[in-house]
Amino acid sequence: ETSENDVAGFVMLVAPHGRKSNRKVLQKRQSLAGNEWPARLTWPASPSLYDRLTRTDPKPQMNHDAYPDYYLADILRETKTIALVGASPNPERPSHRVMAFLLRKGYRVIPINPGHVGKSIQGQAVVGRLADVKEPIDMVDVFRAADALPALVDEILALETLPKAIWGQLSVRNDGAAAKAEAAGIKVVMDRCPAIEYPRLIG
Repeated sequence: ETSENDVAGFVMLVAPHGRKSNRKVLQKRQSLAGNEWPARLTWPASPSLYDRLTRTDPKPQMNHDAYPDYYLADILRETKTIALVGASPNPERPSHRVMAFLLRKGYRVIPINPGHVGKSIQGQAVVGRLADVKEPIDMVDVFRAADALPALVDEILALETLPKAIWGQLSVRNDGAAAKAEAAGIKVVMDRCPAIEYPRLIG
């Protein structure tokens, strides 16, 4: 059978060449693991070998117990527009204080709260749901109970343009919902607060 060294040599020899040149390249290499390649070899020579050589390993999932600082910092730096789900007009609520902080840092923050549509929170017009936002969203900041996160992720995945990140506030964590969002290419942070991480990482 083909050894791992032979497979490695096969990759180094064939991978840089285009499809048309594969037959000539293979003919030049007269043997692999002691067996000659047939003169009229078609591509792929061996489906199982081809699959092994072209297989892409799945992207590892984020460890939501400990985020690398660069991961959080990249999200905070790349984000320009934030939809804050669960925004409150009550100055004593955490969502109100975090929204004020994000606005001070120069973010465009769109408050989402179906109970306050037509009103404004900190000078920003309140929107009832994410689908009603008329501009691209970079990050969805979530002030909702953890058990509401799966339905919210479904709502996010139904958007025409997906956000780059979902950020669940302190105690907001649902690993199943996070995996679903990550499978769609969305970065996910849970049980963290940007008003805490921003001063620590950005200054």
